[in-house]
Amino acid sequence: MNKKFFVTGFFILSAFFVQSQELQARITVLSDKISSQVDKKVFQTLQSALNNFINNRKWTSDNFQTAEKINCSFLINLDKDLGNNSYEATLTIQAARPVYNTTYDSPLINFQDPDFTFRYVEFQPIDFNENRIQGSDPLAANLTATLVYYVYIILGMDYDSYSLRGGDAYFQKAWNIVNNAPEGGGIKGWKQFDGLRNRYFLAENLNNSRFALMHDAIYTYYRIGLDNFFDKEDEARLGIINSLNYLNTINTEIPNSMPIQFFFQGKNTELIKTFSRANPDVKKRARDLLMKLDVTNASAYKDMK
Repeated sequence: MNKKFFVTGFFILSAFFVQSQELQARITVLSDKISSQVDKKVFQTLQSALNNFINNRKWTSDNFQTAEKINCSFLINLDKDLGNNSYEATLTIQAARPVYNTTYDSPLINFQDPDFTFRYVEFQPIDFNENRIQGSDPLAANLTATLVYYVYIILGMDYDSYSLRGGDAYFQKAWNIVNNAPEGGGIKGWKQFDGLRNRYFLAENLNNSRFALMHDAIYTYYRIGLDNFFDKEDEARLGIINSLNYLNTINTEIPNSMPIQFFFQGKNTELIKTFSRANPDVKKRARDLLMKLDVTNASAYKDMK
């Protein structure tokens, strides 16, 4: 992948010799809510197996240098033991990307999925086949189908942040998982009728032409906005204002849509800091847009100094 402007010093020299997978992922399994009668070693085995699976699999056809790996995390908080080695869990996904010429990582994703149900028997193979997503056991297949879905969402967001519509192929892969997702056994989150903020709507919207400006907003926010802050601070802020205008256009046509809420989760502190030193006119434009678009944090934007 072409992120060469981040690669300096040692990494330039090593780029000719080192090529690696795309993700620097950390998968954590929490089992505090599960009875002590269950052997917790199973969850340590699961955690280790998932870390190996996510980090060692090749997800794209591009070669990523070590410095280009996408930092991300998957927190699986087991909520309920359903018996027969099956569990209900809440999955929290976070990912970030570096901002050019800084040591700062900007959040790409900070999302919580409450509808993660799966089966895991200790030492069962952890794998994923795009041509056989449902597998022979839907609950077991849902473990990797859900995680791989979010891997592709992360890749799509990351690629979109570097090149306009760069993430399309990965959002389409996520949509393919939705259309072929495991069914039955209490599995939720893949269907339109499962709720308004689920895996179905996120992937559908990111592939829907009605949300085309979402991709312009992602690219403009990161590449035209944040990446220029080091030497073009005022221009960078205007880039972020333009990104907010794209989002506002979507919100006017499709109010309260999932992709916009998905975009803003985890960004309020960053946005407040970004505009804290802006001139009064730019700060007011940003405040008005943010209070309309990110309603959850409206009070914080209202008090933006």
